[in-house]
Amino acid sequence: MTDFEKIHSFESLYNAYRKARQGKRWKGAAAKFEVNLLEALNLLSAQIRTKRYTMSPYNTFEVYEPKRRVVMSNSYKDKVVQHSLCDNVLEPILTRSFIRDNYASQVGKGTHYGLDRLQEFMRRFYRKNGIDGWILKGDISKYFYSIRHDVLKTLIREKITDPDVLWLIDLIIDSTEGNVGIPIGNQTSQLFALLYLDGLDHFVKEKLGIKYYGRYMDDFFLIHHDKAYLQECRKQIEVFVQARGLSLNAKTNIFPLKHGVDFLGFHTYLTESGAVIRKVRRRSKNNMKRKLKKLAALHAAGRID
Repeated sequence: MTDFEKIHSFESLYNAYRKARQGKRWKGAAAKFEVNLLEALNLLSAQIRTKRYTMSPYNTFEVYEPKRRVVMSNSYKDKVVQHSLCDNVLEPILTRSFIRDNYASQVGKGTHYGLDRLQEFMRRFYRKNGIDGWILKGDISKYFYSIRHDVLKTLIREKITDPDVLWLIDLIIDSTEGNVGIPIGNQTSQLFALLYLDGLDHFVKEKLGIKYYGRYMDDFFLIHHDKAYLQECRKQIEVFVQARGLSLNAKTNIFPLKHGVDFLGFHTYLTESGAVIRKVRRRSKNNMKRKLKKLAALHAAGRID
């Protein structure tokens, strides 16, 4: 079975449908899709196989936690297709080259894994260098909105050559207006965004020789004993990301390890004794309080159990 056949097979689409419906069975779109499930999946399979499949218009809305973002949510059938594409082709192929310390949107990784690795790196650094070290905390400005379609397609073609699969991938990438930016709401966008800076991960580790490095989507850190070298690293990283149409956020800076760093909702720092302390950031606490208040209001109104 070819990769393209894996995507549009009835079994793959059914498994993708089961994933897409998790937590959404009560919603109108999911319920409507289920009414004629067999017919809907067979039609979707035929449309993809014959390349008559097209994407429905996006539902665009704004979210404000943890910061203001424009989210473009796709239709239920498009979610099913993207689950099948990601599970059967994109994830097994694209992630092969990912470094261990690429933390986001991968099974067995995530925020806690990234925080644990940062803590481990600080301990290792202390055993070798003591307290006197520095950390470069970097952030890509408006990352998803700045990803260039032409660069992304080139990176994908370095790993995937099946023209039928590329047809579907290009269809998804080109589903928004313009040639820059990918929708935050698409499942494929998560893997595309991880791939887009995979080259940066290898550049930092292999060319710049940074041993203690990690990235969670558009946030990354480098730990080194020499501040001047980290300043040079920042310059070279800036050049690298600019070649891909990106820029570093103004918040990108270098801090003493003993002062710590804000990463993934926590402030992590190294003490004089070598202990690593992790504290919840005040903003993260406030965000959690707001979410709990919203849940309490929904419960009081009888909208959730």
